[in-house]
Amino acid sequence: QVQLVESGGGLVRTGGSLTLSCALSGERPSGNFAMAWFRQTPGKEREFVAVVSRNGVLTDYSRSVKGRFTVSKDDAKSVFTLQMKELQPDDTAIYYCAASPAINAGRLYLNGPDYNIWGQGTQVTVAS
Repeated sequence: QVQLVESGGGLVRTGGSLTLSCALSGERPSGNFAMAWFRQTPGKEREFVAVVSRNGVLTDYSRSVKGRFTVSKDDAKSVFTLQMKELQPDDTAIYYCAASPAINAGRLYLNGPDYNIWGQGTQVTVAS
């Protein structure tokens, strides 16, 4: 059974940086999955943040984080990473990584229902 475990969240000041990691464990390496980061704050819907295609070639970001966040997938280590810089208070949320055994290796999957494997989340708090 595939499991995802996020780490790297914490408290940071405005303008600071954090790197989130998502370790994938199980019988299938991350090269078999498209992976994404989502985030959610209380009272709001889950929001797409960043995605990488199953083959690791394509990436995409939400408009609010583009240029500040960088997503990557290390299939040799089965680790999925989100590097975040220039953090703002609006980035405060619980961040979740998600995996999808995508049929299409070169497609980007941007929607939550596309993913059937989720981590438990890691809290990111940006203080003003």
